[in-house]
Amino acid sequence: MKVMKLTTAGILCICLIFSNCETIKNTSNAVKGGAIGTVAGGAVGAGVGKIAGNTAVGAIIGAVVGGTAGALIGNKMDKQKKELEKIEGAKVETVNEGEAIKVTFESGILFATNSSTLSNASKVSLTKFAESLKSNFDTRVEIYGHTDITGSDNINIPLSQQRAASVQNFLILQGVGSNRMISYGRGSSEPVASNETKAGQAQNRRVEVFILPSANMINEAQQGTLK
Repeated sequence: MKVMKLTTAGILCICLIFSNCETIKNTSNAVKGGAIGTVAGGAVGAGVGKIAGNTAVGAIIGAVVGGTAGALIGNKMDKQKKELEKIEGAKVETVNEGEAIKVTFESGILFATNSSTLSNASKVSLTKFAESLKSNFDTRVEIYGHTDITGSDNINIPLSQQRAASVQNFLILQGVGSNRMISYGRGSSEPVASNETKAGQAQNRRVEVFILPSANMINEAQQGTLK
């Protein structure tokens, strides 16, 4: 009986999240960061992320702070998002109801086909990206490499890992602390578009970078001292 109650509560919370998203999707990160805390806890959030088909987003949503602290973090992320939107070749979005930033680089911008060597053009964009990370140092960074479905896992998984690592290593060379970054390869397991078309495959060949609040940032937000 207890298990049934918990499951039911989880389902209700998920429904509340989806209905609430329509209301707050056009608001600022500060407002969204505060609002989500009144809807559901982190464990339910992680479930929503997995339903959406992206384990990285699921992990991030699971770390929602919410309330006043979430609003302060959202405001901080708003400022960095505006900086990042100036970088050519980068698609910048907010996730986790405003408490994190997702930056997507198409592999066509970053790499030649079947290569993990960064192009000269992408190095310019990543240099600007590194400057933003250094000026907003109180965050952690997760880098995910993805491929399309062509080729086997024996090829795609190592290639996606190598591409994510190439981005990470370049950012380290630009002065971004290695202790705040981690990279992963997802192969072709998390497509964002259909692999049935060339256009869809191009979208799936990508590197995603998630900028997340550090433990120190969360602590300062909870203490009300985050600026």
